[in-house]
Amino acid sequence: MLMNENSRIYVAGHRGLVGSAIWRELQRQGFKNLIGRTRSEVNLQDAVAVQKFYEETRPEFVFVAAAKVGGIHANSTQPAAFLFENLQIQNNLIHAAKLAGVKKLLFLGSSCIYPKLAPQPLKEEYLLTGPLEPTNEWYAVAKIAGIKLCQAYRRQYGCDFISAMPTNMYGPNDNYDLQTSHVLPALIRKFHDAKTNAAAAVTCWGTGTPLREFLYADDLASACVFLMQHYSEEQFINVGSGSEITIRDLSELVKRTVGFTGEIVWDESKPNGTPRKLMDSSRLFALGWKPQVDLAAGIRLAYQDFLGKQSRDK
Repeated sequence: MLMNENSRIYVAGHRGLVGSAIWRELQRQGFKNLIGRTRSEVNLQDAVAVQKFYEETRPEFVFVAAAKVGGIHANSTQPAAFLFENLQIQNNLIHAAKLAGVKKLLFLGSSCIYPKLAPQPLKEEYLLTGPLEPTNEWYAVAKIAGIKLCQAYRRQYGCDFISAMPTNMYGPNDNYDLQTSHVLPALIRKFHDAKTNAAAAVTCWGTGTPLREFLYADDLASACVFLMQHYSEEQFINVGSGSEITIRDLSELVKRTVGFTGEIVWDESKPNGTPRKLMDSSRLFALGWKPQVDLAAGIRLAYQDFLGKQSRDK
């Protein structure tokens, strides 16, 4: 079942980094009946409220981009919230979609579902082959449950529910809070604040040696719409850029983009996280999708978004 311009399409989490990008991509491609609700309008942790919302709006296609997200610090200090709230949100959205007869649903996971020491690059079949990274296992367990729930509903009820695993995301509408953000937006914020305050140095966590892969949010959005139209399998599918960079080199790139002229100090008492995390996105690439925005260009766009957010907040 393909989406057409008049299909009723619900984007859960349409105000967030990924959800807003999916919304923009759907608009760009000419889809007219988009459905979005804020947290104050529909509490996704309330099963009754979610079922009522589905009954009233009757979405035909659903993108599940709603989640409680954060970086290493947030995951480490709020394990119960990251596990419980994400389970509630996705269980309610997926189960209500089945009850409402939704034609197709795409669930978005995270690359942290893979074992900490899995072979690289990460292939889809490496799921559940070893222990998770302890700093974000609570979030990872919830996301694994979401994948399995989609697979289970497909097997038992014939629901066309699919899952995609994006790599590290960044872009417009990102979270730049230093306590809860992921590494790239946190670096943008750190270097901008240091530049503004004429600081001599910026302190970054760990050794700078871990390797990370990044994907611009609008690229992920185009992949999600592509998968909704061209993919229908029980196996989840990786969505990455196919290239990686050390945190040290990433920090230098952000430093240059922001225009900070001081030095970078590495606090090796802080955790590095997973040593390397590169997704094998060959299955998706073979279907005919490729990312369009390279990292340097993406960081420039992200910094422009950050500056816009700063001026709006003022």
